[in-house]
Amino acid sequence: MTEQAQNTTHFGFQTVAEEEKAGMVHGVFTRVASRYDLMNDLMSGGIHRVWKDAMMDWLAPQPWQRLLDVAGGTGDISFRFLKRAPGAQAVVCDMTESMLVEGRKRADAAALADSLDWVTGDAMALPFADNSFDVVTNAFGTRNITRIQDWLDEAFRVLKPGGRLMILEFSQLPNPAMQWAYDRYSFNVIPVMGQIVANDRASYQYLVESIRKFPDQETFAGMIRKAGFGQVKYRNLSMGIAALHSGWKL
Repeated sequence: MTEQAQNTTHFGFQTVAEEEKAGMVHGVFTRVASRYDLMNDLMSGGIHRVWKDAMMDWLAPQPWQRLLDVAGGTGDISFRFLKRAPGAQAVVCDMTESMLVEGRKRADAAALADSLDWVTGDAMALPFADNSFDVVTNAFGTRNITRIQDWLDEAFRVLKPGGRLMILEFSQLPNPAMQWAYDRYSFNVIPVMGQIVANDRASYQYLVESIRKFPDQETFAGMIRKAGFGQVKYRNLSMGIAALHSGWKL
């Protein structure tokens, strides 16, 4: 592998220097933070809520657990986790402070304040000690991380032995015709929606492109295994538009 290849990555369909991507992603989410939750509902027709509930069903939160939600943004996953497991503790970690600010404004945040912490941090260098959490989650943030394998290694490090990783991410449809139709919607509708609702077409163009650059289900499962996780499995949601990936620190 050449030195150039080692030091570059993708930002959507662009090739950029690795050291530039985090700042570019930070810019995207800083710009869209105030409209992020509304746009999630509009882009998916609300189906992202069903996917997140499916994530909780498989995860089966317990009141004794401590959760770390990486790239947790406005707290959707942590709120769901804590509501299903009163007495549990959760930490939302995100590199974009403005996303955390929006999360703190939500009505759920005040009700769950005693159980919930908000931390600014980098998924590739998590600011937590080894063996600190029972569960580590990520929803729709992995594809924005510069070095995904580094983040998976960090997830393994901060999990306690017997702990569980679960990642919800957009994925690839197994049927080419269905993938073609989904791509037409994604590329032609979502950036326009971003322009109208968030006054930011470019950020949502990036988000659509980032979905297409993300590894397919089997490839990503292999990356989770490489980080050291066992019993790695995935479940397709909405025929593969999204997928849930699960692994255990055995």
